[in-house]
Amino acid sequence: MQNKKNYQKELERVLAAEEGKLPSLFLHSCCAPCSSYVLEYLSRYFLITVFYFNPNIYPEEEYRFRAAEQRRLIAEMKTAQPVQFAEGRFDPSEFYRAVKGLEHIPEGGERCRACFWLRLGEAAREAADRGFDYFTTTLTISPLKNAEALNEIGTELGRAYGVKWLPSDFKKKNGYKRSTELSREYGLYRQDYCGCVFSKRERDVRLSREQ
Repeated sequence: MQNKKNYQKELERVLAAEEGKLPSLFLHSCCAPCSSYVLEYLSRYFLITVFYFNPNIYPEEEYRFRAAEQRRLIAEMKTAQPVQFAEGRFDPSEFYRAVKGLEHIPEGGERCRACFWLRLGEAAREAADRGFDYFTTTLTISPLKNAEALNEIGTELGRAYGVKWLPSDFKKKNGYKRSTELSREYGLYRQDYCGCVFSKRERDVRLSREQ
């Protein structure tokens, strides 16, 4: 049986190779809480631009609020290097096209993988167009997200667009725990569903059963 890759170790190898430099990183972010630890950690090694591209989020009011929280964190958080912010377009039809036929797949399955392809694909394209050295995503910090799938998708997209993928499994080294601490420190809104209408429905069903 093939051993799974240790993406934290791969990240540390990249950081060692870039020691003494300050390469640019285009960081796709799913939300402010997940980005908190990542920004604290990686701003020592990269000039970071946070890319907020999440057309999966439902409803639009939720999207606007999460985007505003991301902006607020960047403005308030103390980081080793200044962090920039870039917001992508918000067109939910892109998400619905990407997951067509997968609407009834449970959370964590192929629908999520299609969503990863959509969001990381846009991040890779933008990173290449803007001349960034690396791109990656905060999504690997979540215990509910498949870090192996995210890294495989990111690596493939990096090759396709000609921009380096930064491997990660940010939940390692107590990354997820640290993100919860930083969320409390900055009073961040921590959502109780991933973002899309399907994950919201699953959340609603779960809550109704608990009542």
